Amino acid sequence: MPKSHNQLDKHSQPSLDELRHSAAHLLAASVLALWPEAKNAIGPAVENGFYQDFDLGEVKLTEEDFPKIEAKMRALLTTWDTFAIQEVPVVQAIKDFAWNPYKSELINEFATTGKTITETKQGDFLDLCKGGHSAEPNKYLQYFKLLSLAGAYWRGDEKNKMLTRIYGTAWATQEELDAYLHQLEEARKRDHRKLGIELDLFTFSDLVGPGLPLFTPRGTIVRDLLDGFVWELRRAKGYQKVEIPHITKKDLYERSGHWEKFKDDLFRIQTRDKHEFAMKPMNCPHHTQIYGRKPHSYRELPVRYANTTMVYRDEQSGELGGLSRVRAITQDDAHVFCRYSHIKKEVSAIWDIVDTFYRTFQFELRVRLSFHDPKTPEKYLGDEEVWQKAEAELRQIAGERGVVAEEAPGEAAFYGPKLDFMAKDAIGREHQVATIQLDMNQPERFDLTCINEQGESERIVMVHAAIMGSIERFMSVLIEHVAGAFPTWLAPVQVLVIPISDKVVEYADQVTHQLLEVGVRADLAPSDVTLGKNIRAGQIQKIPYLLIVGEREAEAQSVSIRSMTAGDQGVVPTAEFLARITKEIASRQAA
Repeated sequence: MPKSHNQLDKHSQPSLDELRHSAAHLLAASVLALWPEAKNAIGPAVENGFYQDFDLGEVKLTEEDFPKIEAKMRALLTTWDTFAIQEVPVVQAIKDFAWNPYKSELINEFATTGKTITETKQGDFLDLCKGGHSAEPNKYLQYFKLLSLAGAYWRGDEKNKMLTRIYGTAWATQEELDAYLHQLEEARKRDHRKLGIELDLFTFSDLVGPGLPLFTPRGTIVRDLLDGFVWELRRAKGYQKVEIPHITKKDLYERSGHWEKFKDDLFRIQTRDKHEFAMKPMNCPHHTQIYGRKPHSYRELPVRYANTTMVYRDEQSGELGGLSRVRAITQDDAHVFCRYSHIKKEVSAIWDIVDTFYRTFQFELRVRLSFHDPKTPEKYLGDEEVWQKAEAELRQIAGERGVVAEEAPGEAAFYGPKLDFMAKDAIGREHQVATIQLDMNQPERFDLTCINEQGESERIVMVHAAIMGSIERFMSVLIEHVAGAFPTWLAPVQVLVIPISDKVVEYADQVTHQLLEVGVRADLAPSDVTLGKNIRAGQIQKIPYLLIVGEREAEAQSVSIRSMTAGDQGVVPTAEFLARITKEIASRQAA
């Protein structure tokens, strides 16, 4: 007989994951009740919600169908007092889900691996599931909302059928649901894909290809200023710039270990003489070759290389999104080649750079220690002892800085553990940004050494450091963090000079040139457009300062200031404004 049980104590408060997992089942049951020809695939809980994938046949679902689906979910929910789970023989499961090719595929896979087959049933709805549900769903599963539709290949494979994915969210209280929906609405207003077009920062072209952003003059100003800021901080710590090609022989990545790990993500090139090259997906192996070009004395170390350059990864089309995930990735990359005794000082110096950079934008940072998972050693290079030593170093560095860092086994790079910095943005979302990685494996593979005090070769260690990581991705985070309103030092246009009439165009032009001469990025608004329209244009473009000049300002050699953040600031002498804004830009302070 099949073994049956109720998964949870009926009086226990479910976790959010349990609520969301239960909501995914409820969504599946409701869609199948409304469209009997539909077939549900998988439906897990995810961060902040859940989703369920469907093969809907000829049905064309839209978000206008969501109220109908939600109504059915609430109607069915009244009858769902528990989740009954039972283990069944493979033959029974195959029979129960013969109508559903997606469940059948999973059952057959489970059978070959010896996994237990478990089914869950609520009313007339039977699903394939291993558990993790809400107790008393009709009591606790009350606060949910369907959010969006997307296409998703079955099992994430582009060779498989495209399914319809419905996303939703579920929370323990109405207050939490309302707060999350408010955050989503705010996020829609701040969407970098929308603001990037409105502010004329970047574009995409079907002829160039998906995941390959093109940056306009304004967007390029922002990129260059961000990269220049990082370089300024690095230069002060003793870094030197290097440059490397965008392609490499396969041999380099075979030696580093990247080929085996990332060969399916590479853009490959075959030369006319049949040699295999690849567009570089990362820079560290190239930098090892610069270091290894000659012997180094211990007196020369640490050697610090910095390199802002593009890498290329063949991301799946369905995972690309604006600047958040692209195929051409500009990394502000750096590598330190040093002795073991240098590790703490070098990591701390990079950490100082990270703190300074993100404090400038008022990001709140959290630190995660991304370590290897000793249960899956095949995923990593090097032996357990090397990993333990490297992780102990990072743990100690975090402790000495007084930081309580979360440890995340399984999140390490394949060649070494990391310090990952998580930034909380203005609306409370968290993004992984900077990273510092300790690498004892690449120096081993490339035989990187220094000559020590005894005249012997000594194995060195390599520290990887990315401050923004991907400039494209950081720009997406920053645009949404500031809602497109860049601080004055970073704004592509810092001042818009607006003449009230043709009579003061000459003076407005004079003010504009004065600004340009001291390095302020200024534009002159057209005089044949009304004052109101020019002001609105400047506000839409989120220009930090609008300088309005009329006959009185021209006569007094002054300007009327309207700040994007502080509003009307009155009339001041032009020289005073020039001094004020140049000081603000130089200090990288907020407007």
